[in-house]
Amino acid sequence: MSNILIIDDNLAVHSTLEIILEPHFDNITCLADPLKIMGTLITDTYHIVLLDMNFSPGLNTGREGIRWLKKIKETYPQISVVMMTAYGHVELAVDALKLGATDFILKPWDNRKLLATLKSALQLSISKNEVKQLKEKAEALKSTEVFPDIIGESQSIKNMMSLIEKVAKTDTNILITGENGTGKELVAKAVHHLSKRHKESLVEVDMGAVSETLFESELFGHVKGAFTDAHQDRIGKFELANKGSLFLDEIGNLSFSLQAKLLAALQNRQITKVGGNKVIPIDIRLISATNKNLFKMVEDEEFRQDLLYRINTIQIEVPPLRDREDDVIVLANHFKDLLAKKYEKGTLRFTDKSIDKLKAYHWPGNVRELQHTIERAVILSDADKISDDLLVTTAVDNTSVQTLNMVKMEEVLIKKALQKHPKNISAAAEELGITRQTLYNKMKKLNID
Repeated sequence: MSNILIIDDNLAVHSTLEIILEPHFDNITCLADPLKIMGTLITDTYHIVLLDMNFSPGLNTGREGIRWLKKIKETYPQISVVMMTAYGHVELAVDALKLGATDFILKPWDNRKLLATLKSALQLSISKNEVKQLKEKAEALKSTEVFPDIIGESQSIKNMMSLIEKVAKTDTNILITGENGTGKELVAKAVHHLSKRHKESLVEVDMGAVSETLFESELFGHVKGAFTDAHQDRIGKFELANKGSLFLDEIGNLSFSLQAKLLAALQNRQITKVGGNKVIPIDIRLISATNKNLFKMVEDEEFRQDLLYRINTIQIEVPPLRDREDDVIVLANHFKDLLAKKYEKGTLRFTDKSIDKLKAYHWPGNVRELQHTIERAVILSDADKISDDLLVTTAVDNTSVQTLNMVKMEEVLIKKALQKHPKNISAAAEELGITRQTLYNKMKKLNID
């Protein structure tokens, strides 16, 4: 949704602007009385306020507009305020920019310049709202528990938590490794939660889903007109994460050429937007994750050694679920209770046979596969218990497992998901608990058509 509030005491201006802006904004609200501004802003989410600088008859100092600008920015700092003024008041409009206005428009205006100015202001407001939401999300993640999202009582998980506590309070770069489905993103959140930067945003980027052509725009941002579809300025993930943490998931999927661009930004601690020439300093805590063996990739000349050293000051290995036997039932009960509440199933319990079956299975898809299995079992349960016949896993039952080789097992899982969802890559990826781009990458690597 894109909402704009126009404040001008000239009703003819209202009519003209509504005609011009109607194709470009979802909602247009016009006011003639500035005293109604604050009451109107509280009723909806507005992205832009287009504010005239004079309202009272006989007064043309522009001070009224300045006064209302201050009030709006004090209460709604994420809203872009664009001032409207006559040519003779340009100096006053410049003063308004210093006080927080996004831009100004001269009356009479040029329609193309008007639309360009408002579209840029809209993108800026959207970006500010994204930052606000990320900060609110970060605050919501705070908990009295040290590890609110990591569930487990096994020694391997306790060792991992101890390491997280030691390194989180530093600003060192961290590389999280582990198989698919082990919960590497939860470790990243725990590191940020315990860090000095916990009041700022944790910005996540799935590197496996970022295309080669959009890599720089996604991470560094771009300026309007930098390329064909660059209609507005855009803030990149590095800039969004400034003062906070940047989590680069699936970093092993980056091509060699993109690795060089990432390395340059990390070494110089600065970025330049695509199409721009302004150098922007960045202050981030870098957290990366991968399910690949980056050291082997360095040997095979698929990953830059200098980048690996840069991102891998401390490595945190997330243990697979098969090495956390004590946690299988703990996690299963956690998911059962959570999902029973979600699907309004009341109190559910596992039968003895279902517990034995959960313990016997080796869980190649790790915690993610366990969660999906319990979710399906909860949905299909009719009584107050979950029997063993409901615990058919997302991949293959324990009795049909012929290999413990993870690469071959991954191939089996992918082929079964594709058979279950023919000609629907998105559904197959969702079944496997990975992104569409990650599934494409794995199919290419395993030569699966």
